[in-house]
Amino acid sequence: MKAHSLKELFIEELRDLYDAENQLTKALPKMAEGSSSPELREAFEEHLEQTRNHVSRLEKVFAGLGEKPKAEKCKGMEGLIKEGSELLKEDDFDSEVKDAAIIGAAQKVEHYEIAGYGTVRTFAELLGEDEAVSLLEETLEEEKETDQKLTELADQINVEASEVEDAESEDIEGEELEADQQTAKRGRTSRKRPAA
Repeated sequence: MKAHSLKELFIEELRDLYDAENQLTKALPKMAEGSSSPELREAFEEHLEQTRNHVSRLEKVFAGLGEKPKAEKCKGMEGLIKEGSELLKEDDFDSEVKDAAIIGAAQKVEHYEIAGYGTVRTFAELLGEDEAVSLLEETLEEEKETDQKLTELADQINVEASEVEDAESEDIEGEELEADQQTAKRGRTSRKRPAA
């Protein structure tokens, strides 16, 4: 990135976000498909539509600046998506635990986008790009709303995931108790004196 002015930096950051949003349009259907919770799946499907609108808004920002929409590889989003994809491949998670992990990965993405949009909106304000400010602010608010929705879903799904863990823990404790009782019983049986 070679930016010699705030405007050049602004355009570079927009290109980074443009690539990030385009990467996300490919990742969100996979996240929806990997979710077992119908509410979580629906949230990802809704956010996919929003993300397509975010791409469209960024194209309007570029047009307003007299620039062609051009993506610059967003390595940050690439890493976050790769991390989330690895979670989706996990086979040894219970469905509730996997959903909790997917929400965590999705919120990392949202926080990354919130930081990015907050930055470019501030640059747009400083540069007097009022139309860009308005468009970027709209997307920023939607990203915050999505993060809030994921938080609300996490409140429910994380509890369900912890209940799975508690049930498994109780099963293991029950099996251990039963094994201890059988061992103790064998010990008592072997200590009995033979009848005379």
